[in-house]
Amino acid sequence: MPEVKKSTVPNLQRGMAILEYLAGGQRCATIAELSERLGYPSASVFRITQELTELGYLSRDAASRRFSLTNKFLLLGQPQGDDRGLVEAALPALRGLRKATGETTQLCCLVETENVVLEQLLSIHPFKYSAELGARCPAYSCAPGKAILANLPADEREERLTRLRFKRFTATTITDRKAFRQELEEIVAVGYALDRGEGLEGIHCVAAAIRDRNGFPVGALTIAGPSSRIPPSEFPQLGQILATAASDAEARYGV
Repeated sequence: MPEVKKSTVPNLQRGMAILEYLAGGQRCATIAELSERLGYPSASVFRITQELTELGYLSRDAASRRFSLTNKFLLLGQPQGDDRGLVEAALPALRGLRKATGETTQLCCLVETENVVLEQLLSIHPFKYSAELGARCPAYSCAPGKAILANLPADEREERLTRLRFKRFTATTITDRKAFRQELEEIVAVGYALDRGEGLEGIHCVAAAIRDRNGFPVGALTIAGPSSRIPPSEFPQLGQILATAASDAEARYGV
């Protein structure tokens, strides 16, 4: 059981502990499992999980009776423009991308050195790429992560780069810091980023960053699908489509 400090607001502390536990590797748990793992009375865990469920932060599977986090936390953490959140501003662009390409389209953001999926519209094809909302992957191994990193201010980009721990996932994964810096420079030059099966074998992605009015990259739009439908020969054309869609999202976001 983790060491717990005394709190003047014990129920808040317990609620945060439950949320942090579910946000970790466990992902889902029953009341009994939460009580045993965290050392809290089951009655207390029951009351807290009920309240968090009513507020929309937890959901409970009817069959397994396990609690898990909802995507409400993603919506809380997303950047806000003048009149709307990033997801709301990007949805028309996401729909346009799926209509134009037929592939799965996603809105992503950067958390530390990881790419996080905020929203997703699935491909129209029977065989399609998909990911859970909130799914994370290293920023260096996916197009949206690269797009955001490339457009960060130079000092912040370099700080993130120093914290990257490269790991090879496929034969095309970039694992050299110097080579990755060069790729980021190329992304800035052309206006879009590529994933040539670097995170998942056979899956290609094209992405473009969404910037706020100060030019700061708050997220990225991406399409993802099998390499047979997104071949390298189509990267330039798709890159321009993504760049245009990102500009549309920026306009709706309040730039």
